[in-house]
Formats: sequence, C-alpha cells, structure tokens
Amino acid sequence: MTAPLSRRLLAAMAAAALACLALPGTAAAADKLRIGVVPGAYADSVNVAAQEAKAQGINVEVIEFTDWTTPNVAVDSGDIDINYFQHQPFLNNAIQKQGFKLASAGTGILANVGLYSLKYKKVEDVPVGGKVGIANDPVNQGRGLLLLQKVGLIKLKPNVGYLGTLNDIVDNPKKLSFVEVEGPQLVRITKDVDIAQGYPHFIVAAKAFDPSSGLAYSGIEDAQFAIQFVVKQDRVNDPVVQKFIRIYQGSAAVKAAAHKAFADDNRLYTLAWIRS
Repeated sequence: MTAPLSRRLLAAMAAAALACLALPGTAAAADKLRIGVVPGAYADSVNVAAQEAKAQGINVEVIEFTDWTTPNVAVDSGDIDINYFQHQPFLNNAIQKQGFKLASAGTGILANVGLYSLKYKKVEDVPVGGKVGIANDPVNQGRGLLLLQKVGLIKLKPNVGYLGTLNDIVDNPKKLSFVEVEGPQLVRITKDVDIAQGYPHFIVAAKAFDPSSGLAYSGIEDAQFAIQFVVKQDRVNDPVVQKFIRIYQGSAAVKAAAHKAFADDNRLYTLAWIRS
C-alpha cells in the first residue's frame, strides 16, 4: 500500500484519469454506468457483463485505473458510478482513513489465496528455518497468516482475524523466517523462498508457474474477501446499478471468463454470490 495521500491530491488524480473520458451531463444517467476497474481478471469479467448489459438497455463504460486509491476517489466524487476491484476489509480501511461515503451494492468473485512452493510438494516438507514469502500490507498479510495457521505452520493470538501481523504469531515450531513484499510481487519471489502466499490471478497473468500447484488454498470461509461492487452510499439500491449486478451475477459468459482467468481450476476462485 502507498502512504496516505491528501484528499485534494486524490481528487486531482481521479480528474486526470477521467479527463479524456468526460461526457456532457451526469455520469449517473438512467441508461448509463461508468465502472472503474484495475487490469486483470476482474476487469475482464466486467467487460463481458458490459456487453450483455448493452443488450438490456444499459450502456456501460469501463474505465481502467492503475492504482488502488483513485477508483474510490472517483466514486466518492461522482465521476464514476461503480468500482470493482476491492474486498470489504480494504473498503472498510479506505472509508476509515479517507472518510469516503461509500458502500457495497453487491458481491462478485472471491479470489482464493494459495500457499505455493517451487521446492516442496507438501506443506509438512517445509524445513526448520525455512523462508516464507508473505504480503506486507495489513489486510493481505493477515489473510496469509490465517492460511499458514490453517495448515499448521504457525499459531496466532486468539481472535486476531485478518488484521493479524507477524507480531501476532505466538507459536512458530519450525522457526520460520518471513520475507515481506507487496502482494503482486509474491509471484516473483516464490522461487527464492521455501513457501509463499500467492494470488492465483497474479500467477496466471505472470505465467511464472502453474497456478494450480498450490499446497493449500483458502475457500469460501474467506467470503469477506470477495470483490465488491462499490458505490456511493445513497446509490446502493439504485435500480440501474442493481440491474447491472444481476446481469453480472447471472451471466454464463461472466462465469466462463472467470473460469478462464483462473486457469480453469475451481480451487482458485469462488463465485461468492452463489456460495456465500
């Protein structure tokens, strides 16, 4: 995560990202939606849904952002109607830090987290003193630690949840050491450690190794990490927003796109709105 930015700077970033896309009138016209995404599997699925929405009377403009901050600024300011890139804990943190008046209007894909090793075939083979690659931001690090606890490599303080950090490890029987990096970079360091937290959609995109080779995966128990359709608080029940979400969730083409994006492996993702 980047250091906190001022609201004025964030607003300027949002305006710059949208300047070449400005349209007359409001962004919330009844038959139009502007949806912010970041590149990757989630953007691909929204683009598929946008094609189906057009046939049902909604013209959807999909706008790609290159960071995880500006999409929330853009929704909060009304420059776009929806963003689709973040899970609920990330949104909660953004609201707390920046004072955004945002809320989730619906649930999308849950990307499961995995534990990967290019050296060992089983979790129990990880040696004493082994190195573990793990995300360096609070929410995602906590999620990785919960998975390490699930497979028995560590034990955390009771009820620490997804906000756990390395300081919350109370039992480390193999005396593992931890290498902290940004989430998207975990795929790059997997070869240099004994076991690493990994995000299948990043592994698929990098084509670094087999994303289906994980030693363990999270699952629907991680439903709070499903990607959310985020809008301004007063638009949660907006009929056009809800119609698009229903199109997305009911689309066979969206499901097919998700399956392809996650290497045709159902262990790597969950259609959270179905299985929650």
